[in-house]
Formats: sequence, structure tokens, C-alpha cells
Amino acid sequence: MDRKLCKTEEQNERTGNIDELSTIDMIRLINDEDKKVAFAVEREAEHIAAAVDVIAAQLRAGGRLIYCGCGTSGRLGVLDAVECPPTYSTDPDMVVGLIAGGYDAMFRAVEGAEDDRTLGEKDLRDIRFSREDVLVGIAASGRTPYVLGAMDYARSLGAPIIGVTCCPGSPVTEAAEIAIAPVPGPEVVTGSTRMKSGTAQKMVLNMLSTGAMIKLGKVYGNLMVDVKPSNEKLVDRCRRIVCTAAEVDEDAAREALEQCGYRPKTAIVMLRLGVDAETAREALERAEGRVAAALEGGS
Repeated sequence: MDRKLCKTEEQNERTGNIDELSTIDMIRLINDEDKKVAFAVEREAEHIAAAVDVIAAQLRAGGRLIYCGCGTSGRLGVLDAVECPPTYSTDPDMVVGLIAGGYDAMFRAVEGAEDDRTLGEKDLRDIRFSREDVLVGIAASGRTPYVLGAMDYARSLGAPIIGVTCCPGSPVTEAAEIAIAPVPGPEVVTGSTRMKSGTAQKMVLNMLSTGAMIKLGKVYGNLMVDVKPSNEKLVDRCRRIVCTAAEVDEDAAREALEQCGYRPKTAIVMLRLGVDAETAREALERAEGRVAAALEGGS
């Protein structure tokens, strides 16, 4: 692909003298450029929504969401993946982030890893990627060989493929069934895609995972009712969620949570329907884990 087609590599005319500005003017200029990111992502809303529906369907059927990227893009995928278990009590294998160069590449650049097309396929094979899973290839430039290799392998298996890039018309968009390509424009520092492009990609990945989890019933209202109480802060959050959703005081919330193993969804159904933990669990199972549906069915 011609580099001239990729806005991420162009020189930003507005920041051409950023090295001569006062510190406050420099910061304001960076902030002004960052404001463009949300509007760029907004223009991709329909593609993001389509991707959420595909991801939710694959996860509901027992598949996995696999992120694949290099450098900043890969790290963003790993970051989004590792936040899912504590936020939504997902199995650690449900959402997986792969980065070229492996674990060490999270903390230190592994030179040349992103240029190896076969490595993308190898990493998918190593986790036994299958057609039941869904692959999200992430590459700001849209032409990273590692990501394209992974996308080729996923296609050979018949798995759904989503591309997240900041370069429309790039090989990543062409290889994806659903292409999400926000264009936030040239970077403040030419080619530094960890900035606006990285922010755009993070916003998109947040939407993909959050949207899918909402579709799977892991949110009630706007409360994260499947939060995993893995530390004191999250234990307290569980209590506050149950207090809010069930309209009870903290003592009642704590008692219900203790009876159901600190599962907020179960506690909410118990308190709202006036049933025991087992009955609440059965109601949730019939409702495919959705609190609103369980309450409606139980009432």
C-alpha cells in the first residue's frame, strides 16, 4: 500500500512548530488534536455495532474473542483482554490478547517480530484458534505482516475476522469481514501512532468488549453486575451495586451476597423477587444470565 494513503504517516501541518511553543501551548495543541479522535471513532459506529453483534454471538456459542496486534496495537489488545475477568467475571481464556514477540513484548520492543507473517499463524495455532472464535486484527498502519498472517489463518478456518486500523483501504481492511477504520488524522509527532491512533484503537476495543458483555447480560442498567470480588475495593463495589439495583440497605445486600457466594446478579434477583439463592440462580439460567429478563420472568 502507498504510504501517502495513510494519514497516520503524514506530517501534521498544525504541529509543525510544536518544539518552539511554550509548555502550556504545546499541551493545548496536543489536547486539540486529541479532540478529533472521538469524532473519528463516531464515524465508524455502524461497523463497530456490527462487530459487537458478531463477537457476542461467537462468545454466546462458546467461542473466544482473540485480539492480535504488534507494539502499541498489541498492547492495547492485551490490556482490554486482561480487564475482562475482574470486570465481568469472564474466564481468562474467553478474551485473549496476542502480541507479536509474546509476553516480553508487552514491556520491551521485540525487533522484527511484527514483520514475520508466519508468526501470526503460529500464535493462533498455539492457542488452538478455531472457527468458533472471532479474531480482531489491530494495526494502526493497516499493513503489519504479523496481523495479516493471523487474519489469513483465521480466514482459512472460516472464523469471523474483524479489522481495526486507522488506514481505510489498507490490507487489514481488505482482509477483514468487518473493517473498523477511524481516521483521527496525522499525529502530533509524525508517525507516533501511540498517540491519536492508539487512543482511537483503545476506544474501539473498549466498545467491542463492553458492547459484547452487555449483550451477554453482564450489565444490568449500567451496573457491572458480574463483577468479580477479587479485592476489597471490588467487594465493596458488589455491595453498592446490589444496594442500588435491589433498593436495599447495605446490611441486606451483604446478607444476600454472603448467601450466594458474592454474586451480585444472584443477590439482586434474590432480593427483588424474595427468593433463595438457588431459585435466583435458576431464574438467571432460564434468562440466559440477564437480570432484567430473570426479574420479568420471576414476577
